[in-house]
Amino acid sequence: MSFNVGILISSDTCFKDNSLDKTSHSIKECFSKYNKSLEGTDKYYSIKQFIIVPDNLDDIQKILTEWCKEENDLSLILTSGGTGYSKKDITPEAVKPLIHKEAIGIVHKMLSDSLKITPFAMMARPVAGVRNNTLIITLPGSPKGAVENLEAVLPTLAHALDQLGIDDSRALHKGIAKSHQREHSHSHHSHHHDNHGDSTHKQSCGISKHRLISNDLNGPITARSRSSPYPMISMDEAFNLISQNTPRPTVVSKNINNESITGYVLSENIYAPTDVPNFRASIVDGYAVVHTDGPGTYSVVSVSHASPTEEQHVLKSGEISRITTGAPIPQGATAIVMVEETQIVSMTDDGKEEKEVCILASDVKENDNVREKGSDIKKGELLLEKQSVISATGGEIGLLTSVGISNIKVFEKPLIGVLSTGDELVDIMNNNKSSELQYGQIYDCNRPVLLSVTRDNNFDAIDLGIASDKASSLENLIRNAFDNEKIDYLITSGGVSMGELDLLKPIIERRLNGEIHFGRVKMKPGKPTTFATLKFNNKIKVIFALPGNPASATVCFHLFVLPSLRLFSGYNFFEKSPKLPTLPTVRARLIHDVQLDPRPEYQRGFVKQTKTNEPGKFELVVENTGFQRSSRIASFKGANALIVLPSREQHAGNKLLEKGNLVNVILIGPFSSEN
Repeated sequence: MSFNVGILISSDTCFKDNSLDKTSHSIKECFSKYNKSLEGTDKYYSIKQFIIVPDNLDDIQKILTEWCKEENDLSLILTSGGTGYSKKDITPEAVKPLIHKEAIGIVHKMLSDSLKITPFAMMARPVAGVRNNTLIITLPGSPKGAVENLEAVLPTLAHALDQLGIDDSRALHKGIAKSHQREHSHSHHSHHHDNHGDSTHKQSCGISKHRLISNDLNGPITARSRSSPYPMISMDEAFNLISQNTPRPTVVSKNINNESITGYVLSENIYAPTDVPNFRASIVDGYAVVHTDGPGTYSVVSVSHASPTEEQHVLKSGEISRITTGAPIPQGATAIVMVEETQIVSMTDDGKEEKEVCILASDVKENDNVREKGSDIKKGELLLEKQSVISATGGEIGLLTSVGISNIKVFEKPLIGVLSTGDELVDIMNNNKSSELQYGQIYDCNRPVLLSVTRDNNFDAIDLGIASDKASSLENLIRNAFDNEKIDYLITSGGVSMGELDLLKPIIERRLNGEIHFGRVKMKPGKPTTFATLKFNNKIKVIFALPGNPASATVCFHLFVLPSLRLFSGYNFFEKSPKLPTLPTVRARLIHDVQLDPRPEYQRGFVKQTKTNEPGKFELVVENTGFQRSSRIASFKGANALIVLPSREQHAGNKLLEKGNLVNVILIGPFSSEN
């Protein structure tokens, strides 16, 4: 049996110059020697992954999170370096939040053996534990220290690795106890390690198997994690996870006359079933003529109106027919002369109709003012392509109705439920009279904002009200929304940070059997944004748990929620490689300095088109809307864009981005033009 191993070296120095890494070679030699001692057994260790990363918490967490996925099939990950006391020694801080089950015994064994060698081992800070089906152990950075710690645990390490991913370790312990009872002073089957604790969950909803990492709500507050167990991921990683886990669109039939279909995406090509027009028609009011007759006085032999009609008189040379705009052209007629280019010569006896008309126009060409059959749309012509969006401008509806199509196949749009959480919130939407706030209360503005922007983007949204900070109440409200309201998406705000009343993550994982795909994003504002899916009544449901600060929640709606809603609805949907349809982005010039944050930031801004110094040339300029605190919803007043600002690290460590720089700007509304 092969135990696949990954080795991660954390060192700024070795990252810059890989040749300086000596520790990984020592670890590999240690495994090579140990494998020889295992000859004749069915066990051995195989190095499958190796990487050197800088002393950066996010880089370490990113690699460990990826390596611990089931498809990577690693039984053991060893990290080396960053376990001391200096500012750059952050490996334990990177590893601890990722651990689902602590391995305290392994830590104790490494420390006790090391202390026998040197008293300086008391300053080591090893961490060991299980994430998913992978055991992670941190080793010192020196080759000697790393090998000594590894050798301390290798003799019994295989036993720990054998337990990973199994349901019950009793049988395993009994087998080991029988084969090793002479070598051990205690019986392994006299105690067993419960492999089903609260930190483990086998997904039964059919989405995927995963481990619980949220706080146990039944445990005391003092037992809860003091730091987030969710790794901080990049924006690109967040977009990828949303793209991968957004449910794929389904096809439905809609009648364009009886239903509002604005915002729906066509699921198939639509071809014209008829010509438009389906007869030769006049473009103007006037007289149908034989164009070779030329100017002169002619008898009016018939009249053609834009109405249903039987076959008319066949026009001969020397005859004309009065005709209205859009009316069918009589057979034999080859052109239309406008009424403005004619004169009445005589009238019928009752004076109601012209009898003879003088054609004044000269040089009349064949087919003048004639709208030929199929000249607008040919039968069989591709009318609308799959992926076309039914817009509010009326163009698509006009095309469809012009050829007699009323039923179309489109991708279904999701039904969204919007929920606020928090005992401190006062509901202004469902309260007819103004409520005075008590000390500690605030008005709920998140829900009205999220409902508004959801509906403004042509999605149906249900107001789910405000949930109290009680786990059972919140769970029941969510279940009811999925069950009775039949929502596909749940958008919540609040309750996703680290407070004792932040209940959403544990409820999603522990009560609803959901899977949290990410729980923190490296961004400002919106760091605790959470994206999850669960299976309910055999359908995949989506949850976006947004931060409680209103500016954060609104920013994250535009960046994450709206693209997911559109992908669900068929925007940019390609079955083999669905692409998340993000909002349009333009380049604009900053008209003021901005301070950069350690995280990428999305400031609310106002973008407009303005003249440049060059005549006839324009450019886009942008400014923020003032104080950008995440709780300040006023930062969205007048905003039509999100200014995408790089982190300090992305800007070569500089804290200031000076005016005049070009930045990416995500458009969330129309922009104006300066004359």
